[in-house]
Amino acid sequence: MYRLFYRPTCPYCLKVLRASCDLGVELDLHDIAEEPNRAALIERGGKQQVPFFVDEEKGIAMYESDDIVAYLESAKKLSA
Repeated sequence: MYRLFYRPTCPYCLKVLRASCDLGVELDLHDIAEEPNRAALIERGGKQQVPFFVDEEKGIAMYESDDIVAYLESAKKLSA
């Protein structure tokens, strides 16, 4: 499962959301405007920066939108 901590108004988050939509990759979304999600983000990643992506299956986590998009593209290619 892919999990994304995000803010709907963040342009970097929107970049990741657009890429996931274009690639047909489903993300479990967690808006950090909601306190439980913000607390979970800080607990998992150590800071309140978004986007924050987690591949639960592989134990991979990352912050940077370009890195997240590249990871999603790579994962999509591997699953094809």
